[in-house]
Amino acid sequence: MFVDKVKIYVKAGDGGNGQKAFRREKYVPLGGPAGGDGGKGADIIFQVEEGLRTLLDFRYQRHFKADKGENGRSKAQHGANAENMIVKVPPGTVIIDDDTQETIADLTEQGQQVVVAQGGRGGRGNMRFASPANPAPDIAEKGEPGQERYLVLELKVMADVGLAGFPSVGKSTLLSSVSKAKPKIAAYHFTTLTPNLGLIEVPDGRSFVMADLPGLIEGAHLGAGLGHQFLRHIERTRIVVHVVDMSGSEGRNPYEDWVKINNELEQYNLKLLERPQIIVANKMDIPESEEYLKEFKEKVGEQYPVYPISAATGEGTSELLYAIADLLDQIPVKPLIDIVESEEEKVVYKMKPKAEDEFTVRKENDIFVVEGASIEKLFKMTDFNHYDSIQRFGRILRNMGVDNELRKLGAENGDSVRIADFEFEFVD
Repeated sequence: MFVDKVKIYVKAGDGGNGQKAFRREKYVPLGGPAGGDGGKGADIIFQVEEGLRTLLDFRYQRHFKADKGENGRSKAQHGANAENMIVKVPPGTVIIDDDTQETIADLTEQGQQVVVAQGGRGGRGNMRFASPANPAPDIAEKGEPGQERYLVLELKVMADVGLAGFPSVGKSTLLSSVSKAKPKIAAYHFTTLTPNLGLIEVPDGRSFVMADLPGLIEGAHLGAGLGHQFLRHIERTRIVVHVVDMSGSEGRNPYEDWVKINNELEQYNLKLLERPQIIVANKMDIPESEEYLKEFKEKVGEQYPVYPISAATGEGTSELLYAIADLLDQIPVKPLIDIVESEEEKVVYKMKPKAEDEFTVRKENDIFVVEGASIEKLFKMTDFNHYDSIQRFGRILRNMGVDNELRKLGAENGDSVRIADFEFEFVD
């Protein structure tokens, strides 16, 4: 089974909780705080493994949850960091955030890695909160929650050459005749439902990988037929070998077929037409083909090379393979793909809160709802079982301006305020 698109859920490890402890040694009077920090939660890392060819494993395991960091200990001992989770993916995997549709990474090379979910930092122990004003703090943080998100994985087959064309023009027959690949061949449309790869060895010692991909029809760029399944994979190829049924046996004009397929490539991704293209005039063993070929060459002109062959008999295939190998020698080895460059990080000093410190306050029926990424993270990292932690939580909210925003909306003593899934009473 060939799987080339899946949706999965990843949850990085939470940070370990900080410890609240004090030194209680016999000859150390007023020993002070000695609670250690929690360990960092595990990251989830995707890594390219060349031995993989499909995303089939992700069909059976769609949830990935990494380990939590170890909690801090007494005697100022920090908790251990959790070991990162490594998830193997095949080369050609594109990782997309399902919520934002942002491309996170495009993995193409063996061993290439990307962190798809960051583990949470460990909570600070009470020794971190000691100060001259508060030498024995009764405060310790919980660990930061690890990042969680839904991801869409798309596999784009890595091949040097991609066979394009209408269904039943002879792409699978060509691949089987020049390699040891055994694609399914039958006299009906869409025999090829999944990509087939074949290693082609040219007699002079050169070699390359050829992909037989599902056939195209009009409207493929909109998803008609097996359009998206095909077009997703042809983006990776360095050369497009366009196979045309030159006999017109399907009742179609060969030149019109060629124009329609090129139009679908252009509508899906304009850059596909920038790829080197070789036209293969197949089924030349059928008598009507010669007349169609003459007309075809007149209309195409010198823009693209045309190689007449018969995939069924093997006639002309040797010249075609030499031509493909020669063309591959002239173009970059790496696939022609769009590389998203990360923006250069710059430090900008501004007298305004960071975006992550921004929050909103709204009234929902009789409840005031406070929302904001940093506030929700602070809430999750606060231990509400200790009075000092509650006081610290309130101070931070006041410094951020949450109290003032609540008053502007008319909040009074005793009104309910909700943060995340919990409700509090507002005290002015």
